[in-house]
Amino acid sequence: MAHCFGRLFWYLEKGDGSMALWGGRFEAGVAEVTQEFGASLPVDKHLYKQDIAGSKAHAKMLAAQGIISAEDERAIAEGLTGIEQDIDAGNFTFDINDEDIHMSIESELTRRIGEAGKRLHTGRSRNDQVATDTRLGVKALAKELMEANLELRHVLVDAAKKYDKVILPGYTHMQHAQPVLLSHHLLAYSWMFARDFTRLKAAFDAADNCPLGAAALAGTSYPLDRQMTAAELGFAGVIPNSLDAVSDRDFLLDLHYAGSVMAMHLSRLSEEIVLWSSSEFGFITLSDSYSTGSSIMPQKKNPDIAELTRGKSGRLIGDLTGLLATLKGLPTAYARDLQEDKEAVFDQVDTLEVLLPAFTGMVATMVFDKERLEAEAPTGFALATDIAEWLVKNGVPFRHAHELSGACVKIAEDRGQELWDLTDEDFINVFKDFLPADKAPQVREVLSTEGSVSARNGKGGTSPLRVREQIVSAKTTIEQLRAFANSVSDGSAYKSPESLLK
Repeated sequence: MAHCFGRLFWYLEKGDGSMALWGGRFEAGVAEVTQEFGASLPVDKHLYKQDIAGSKAHAKMLAAQGIISAEDERAIAEGLTGIEQDIDAGNFTFDINDEDIHMSIESELTRRIGEAGKRLHTGRSRNDQVATDTRLGVKALAKELMEANLELRHVLVDAAKKYDKVILPGYTHMQHAQPVLLSHHLLAYSWMFARDFTRLKAAFDAADNCPLGAAALAGTSYPLDRQMTAAELGFAGVIPNSLDAVSDRDFLLDLHYAGSVMAMHLSRLSEEIVLWSSSEFGFITLSDSYSTGSSIMPQKKNPDIAELTRGKSGRLIGDLTGLLATLKGLPTAYARDLQEDKEAVFDQVDTLEVLLPAFTGMVATMVFDKERLEAEAPTGFALATDIAEWLVKNGVPFRHAHELSGACVKIAEDRGQELWDLTDEDFINVFKDFLPADKAPQVREVLSTEGSVSARNGKGGTSPLRVREQIVSAKTTIEQLRAFANSVSDGSAYKSPESLLK
């Protein structure tokens, strides 16, 4: 969005013969290439509702402070309402020569209501105007993502409840490690997404202060009531420093970061879904509604949503990196570089707003093969740790217990067996230096997946009791946060009507 210098009510002829809203010191018309290169309208027109809301609030405050007349304020409000309705209905023509959404709306307002329209910009700059629009937009976008986040978590918790007794192999380094409840595994992602919600809320809060009244950079000599304007727009307060108000976009970085971390978590779960749906694993079957086929191989059912999620996450992380690079070298106050702050965040949010419902639908409809999971859970010597722990409970120091359990694994591995296939004599021989012969075979009491998961009964563990606690806690938290998200005032969403997409 464009920088605003010069006197407000002077107009400069553009290449098409119309007049720009800036420039008493300019004599030559704007070159077409300059206008095209500098225009932010194709991007920031999606913030028209925020811009109109900000202008209405500003005009109302100006009238309350006696800076403009009540008649002018009413004309401005009515004119802006008419413009918003026309944009909503697709009856508004955006002209690239207007440079940005602020000039586009103000120019049209002046054409419709005359001199009153020229008074709207009193006491503000496009610098604080764009910062306000963007903050309102970020609040709306953060709220939308919070709501989508909660829906995904709800689906994960429902799946955890549905499969609360199913056991699957737990992996480290993609090697069988220890058996865990499937519900425990799914809840792990629910907690990751819970932290993502916290980051989205932090981005919302970071944007929830109003820049209006900062003007170009130094404030204004007009007796503005910044608190009134902030309250009218639903902000929690005002930004206390005028330079900071117009120059920083850290709140956008916060939204980028929150979205990028959530995309990373989605990508991690996607990787597991891709693996689980393969014939090599065979843990899940994806719904036909959330899969695609092959153009040549009739038997294929491809996990495209998971793969696309994994791929798109890279681009979203790139969006964050791009904005960081744009901002890192900017001096304090406004620079035109800041015009590049919105396209990437719109890309990120637009992507997540399509991705999250598709991903949520995929998770809600995928079916786990219980028999396959439970057959695989104890394999790969996944109960070796249970042997070591049993030995410790029977007085064997842990390091010796670890070595003895490893010796059992070695015997089974050499024979092509599993641990439960070892004979009583095998256990007696391995444990002979530490346990009496009649005690050693009792290790079999821990060689079951049900016993293994039940034994992990510490807070946060995979035992049925602890997992049920997690499910209750997660469900309660989701409902509380859903109520919060529904109550948050965010103004109008930036999303454009169909008319803007034509």
